[in-house]
Amino acid sequence: MPERLIAGVDEVGRGPLAGPVISAAVILDPACAIEGLADSKVLSAKRREELCCQIRVSALCWAIGRAEVEEIDVLNILHASLLSMRRAVLALTIKPQKVLVDGNRCQDLPCPAEAIIKGDATVKAISAASIIAKVTRDREMRDLHDQYPDYGFDRHKGYPTRLHRECLAKYGATVHHRKSFRPVRDVLSIKAR
Repeated sequence: MPERLIAGVDEVGRGPLAGPVISAAVILDPACAIEGLADSKVLSAKRREELCCQIRVSALCWAIGRAEVEEIDVLNILHASLLSMRRAVLALTIKPQKVLVDGNRCQDLPCPAEAIIKGDATVKAISAASIIAKVTRDREMRDLHDQYPDYGFDRHKGYPTRLHRECLAKYGATVHHRKSFRPVRDVLSIKAR
């Protein structure tokens, strides 16, 4: 029997100074092709939103997994990313026969898994996961901007841009900042003096 229930998995948010790392797992319907799937980083925000809606409607199954800032600070970003991907796979309502993960590491899963470097650009199910994870995290960061408008989260999404570093230096860290990341840790140590 050919493997039909393949889940693609990808995460978003390893590099930011703030916010969770979010992963998605997607099992696409082989009978319902989605045109234009690609690595979320090469798509416009508008196109990602359009594709995200299509994926959510036409995929056989999809799920989100996450690791919060506190987990990132305790585990480190690599292990928190793997945890969020595991949570996404375990949240699927259909058990996949195989999991394809973007990157060079697989987490411990209850089914066969394979890591594929640059899989978000070459494997449609991973591209779909990349899109859902990115759209989900970007929406959360825009919501965070409503709570902390001085930080520019709607623009940099928590990544260490010049604007974000300037805001961090000026206003200090929020509870959503990753205290284990050097720029945040440095600001906290200055404020503690």
